[in-house]
Amino acid sequence: MVAFDAKIPAGPLADKWDTYKANAKLVNPNNKRKFKVIVVGTGLAGASAAATLAELGYQVDAFTFHDSPRRAHSIAAQGGINAAKTTRVTATR
Repeated sequence: MVAFDAKIPAGPLADKWDTYKANAKLVNPNNKRKFKVIVVGTGLAGASAAATLAELGYQVDAFTFHDSPRRAHSIAAQGGINAAKTTRVTATR
């Protein structure tokens, strides 16, 4: 049977995030090219994450289910979020 290790720090719940940040192993800038980051989804957030990580020096592979990475519906989703929040956005010409 496979045992999964969630790597959750020991101690009280309120201190777990601080403990994790204090003990996290950081990536040396010289070693960034050794890591490959896989981004699934090339919508607004995925494309932004892939571009930012590539600019930082990581090897990035971006995967999407659509025919083209440009076919994301992030703009429509943003409009839906604004409508749900009852935020009025007016278009100007």
